[in-house]
Amino acid sequence: MDEKKRILIVEDDAAISDIVVYNLMKEGFEALAAYDGETGLSMALNDAPDLILLDLMLPGINGFEICRRVREVSDVPILMLTAREGEDDKVEGLELGADDYITKPFLMRELISRVRANLRRSTGALVPAASAKTAREIAVDEKSKTVSVCGKSLDVSAREYELLRYLTSSPDTVFTREDILRSVYGYEYDGGTRIVDVAVRRLREKLEECAEGAGRFIATRHGVGYYYDPQGK
Repeated sequence: MDEKKRILIVEDDAAISDIVVYNLMKEGFEALAAYDGETGLSMALNDAPDLILLDLMLPGINGFEICRRVREVSDVPILMLTAREGEDDKVEGLELGADDYITKPFLMRELISRVRANLRRSTGALVPAASAKTAREIAVDEKSKTVSVCGKSLDVSAREYELLRYLTSSPDTVFTREDILRSVYGYEYDGGTRIVDVAVRRLREKLEECAEGAGRFIATRHGVGYYYDPQGK
């Protein structure tokens, strides 16, 4: 699988970019590099990468704007590279549609692991084959990794699919934000549980756009977490 995957690195620090490219190629990936925002955006839109490693602080167009514009046309996995430790920057990137982040300085083996994990999510390799399971108006098909709401196809990212699959796996069961971080994201995140709130809000918005009132299926238990309400009360 890996040798067929094209990874785009948008990073203005040539030393970091070169070592990331070298290690990705050593692992069997095809690696492309851009050193400024304009070139990175152009390559993201025209070179069909399977995953984008995106620095936030870039000359020209910054990483936030690149993420926003890519998300207008593509669900390609985006992994943010950031030197900032502030939670707000990570949350802003995730709100714009990024799938994951890693904070500089990082270990190369951790970066490669994150790349592989996000590629597996985008291709459905983490989901066992099974028939669609329906909870009232929402159908989650674990074989094709698709979701429909009221008979309409719901366009979700790989991460949003995993979140929805997790919540609907046990209707009316309240999952804490820590449960969701551990089970859906698979890592120990240092960005706080606001990441979960952002993901749930985006998912509700998509559900509502697909079918009026569908956002209510993802309910909040205040002070505890989130749960799937098949009645949409």
